[in-house]
Amino acid sequence: MVRDGYYYGAGLAAAAALSGAWAGLWAALPCLALAGFCVYFFRDPDRVIPAGPVCVSPADGRVVRVRDEPDGRTRVSIFLNIFDVHVNRAPVGGRITSLNYSPGRFRLAHLDAASIENERNTLLIDSPHCNSTVEVTQIAGLLARRIVCRKRQGDTLRAGERFGLIKFGSRVDVVLGRGWDLAVAERDRVAGGSSVLARRR
Repeated sequence: MVRDGYYYGAGLAAAAALSGAWAGLWAALPCLALAGFCVYFFRDPDRVIPAGPVCVSPADGRVVRVRDEPDGRTRVSIFLNIFDVHVNRAPVGGRITSLNYSPGRFRLAHLDAASIENERNTLLIDSPHCNSTVEVTQIAGLLARRIVCRKRQGDTLRAGERFGLIKFGSRVDVVLGRGWDLAVAERDRVAGGSSVLARRR
């Protein structure tokens, strides 16, 4: 479990104990239910990371958009509902050459406008192994108002390595340059770190 889950779970468990002592078991049940949900929400399962020059999914969720950008790149957008694992993973191995946080709105994360209007955090990863630079963006949604990134510019990541999370519903975009063959389509379900989004030619 992600450490954030311990904080939320412990706080809610303490609130349940106080409520139970003051007003009885029924008063404690809502806090206990929320504590259980936090333990579930912040789960962090291990994944088998595919080898080779591939781009893996940075998150669990559903592919809601595959779009060609005006500059010739391809954007793959993945929507995470509150029941998905919210740990974010590096789509490729390499060095973070740029990390840019942008404050913004909290529109529904599955909308196209969320990619440019919502609060977001964008990493550019230069991958020698894939001979490509890949962009990955954490995007806050209507409920998700807390983007967490545990890496800094200049850090090196392994493909599939955990680098952060978005709390309580969100979206993650991956932008690929030329020379990639997509392995997913819209409406596909993907698993962070283990599903292949694209293969390098």
